[in-house]
Amino acid sequence: MKKQLALLALVAGLSTGGCATVLNGTNIDYTTDTDPSGADVVFLNGLSCQSPCELELSRGSDTRVDITKDGYEPVYVLLQSKLGGSTFGNILLGGGVGAIVDGSNGASNFISPRPLIVRLAPVGSGEPALLIDEDGEIVSTVDEHNDEVRADVAKTIGADLAEYDGTLEDTAE
Repeated sequence: MKKQLALLALVAGLSTGGCATVLNGTNIDYTTDTDPSGADVVFLNGLSCQSPCELELSRGSDTRVDITKDGYEPVYVLLQSKLGGSTFGNILLGGGVGAIVDGSNGASNFISPRPLIVRLAPVGSGEPALLIDEDGEIVSTVDEHNDEVRADVAKTIGADLAEYDGTLEDTAE
């Protein structure tokens, strides 16, 4: 009986392996919008569009988005791949194999901020570009957001692209 229970537990653990991979996939539909709309949006991986737009991004990859529009200050936003809750579900449900699979391919991650909504700053206004949530509320300035994630994102996209000189406090460790 003990052998049967052990075998059943093993089969159950392995069958939940890679749960986020199966449910979420390794890519995510990512929406970008700007105020005003019609800005050119270029992702580090070479994908580009004009806002508002939706592209497919890898869940497991930090990246940078450059946004430009005539009459507005150019801005970039660092996107961070963050660990999602499915990893903990895999561990709790005995899916150690699933946690490893999902962790290695990024399926258990999500991209932040999501969606990306940026209120652009008019040239010469002295105003900062702002991150906006889905309800139209200001989340932070783009610079504040970038400063929060810069040290961590620089580890994957490189210090030059993240504009990280090593002087910011690294809160990711």
